Amino acid sequence: MRTLSAIAAIALLASAQLSAQSPAYAQRAAEPPAAPPQIQGGPAPFEPDLMRLAEILGALQYLRTLCGANEGQKWREQMQALLDAEATTADRKNRMVTSFNRGYRSFQQSYRTCTPAANVAVRRYLEEGSKISREITARYTN
Repeated sequence: MRTLSAIAAIALLASAQLSAQSPAYAQRAAEPPAAPPQIQGGPAPFEPDLMRLAEILGALQYLRTLCGANEGQKWREQMQALLDAEATTADRKNRMVTSFNRGYRSFQQSYRTCTPAANVAVRRYLEEGSKISREITARYTN
């Protein structure tokens, strides 16, 4: 299971984004993860957090592009890395993609131009995504 490595990479990307916006945040960057634990049967205990992370990645893909971040497909690529690592079944992949699309479309429906509120949303999603990533890696690695 490469999930935790992919999640850690997302946390590091989000931390880098935040550090560019907030110097104090850079001091709290996540450490590289250890080997992930093997979970037998049933959904991973961090499944709801994983779905939320997918939703955040979708929102960031839309908002960062809207606000001229010139990152290309960065957040979509992070989502693909997460799918490659964690979408072990078609159902799980569909749920993760649905979460990503929900995040993307929710902002697409309400933001046509970059506004101060959109920038606040970006900052909050970067913080939340980074927090989720750090918590998953801290809790489920050795």
